[in-house]
Amino acid sequence: MAIVIGYGIAFLGVVIAYLLSVGKSKKRKYKVWGIALMVPISPSISFAIGLTYAVMMENGWAAMIMWIIFPILFIIGLVMLLVGFFKKEE
Repeated sequence: MAIVIGYGIAFLGVVIAYLLSVGKSKKRKYKVWGIALMVPISPSISFAIGLTYAVMMENGWAAMIMWIIFPILFIIGLVMLLVGFFKKEE
């Protein structure tokens, strides 16, 4: 059940970010997607992927892959947010 909740939160974050970025400037889209990727998407998707992998491997320690996935996604979101702040208007 926790796996489904993790995927659900990530999906809800994607939907909300999409709705907030439709028809906006590129700067605004980078900011919205950066925040969305850092706050709701990366923790929940790394948690859900980690638990899914642990269930498939039948080893609880395999869930530690979330410690690798989370920082990667968080840094991608941080870079997107910084691009949104420092990008020049066209």
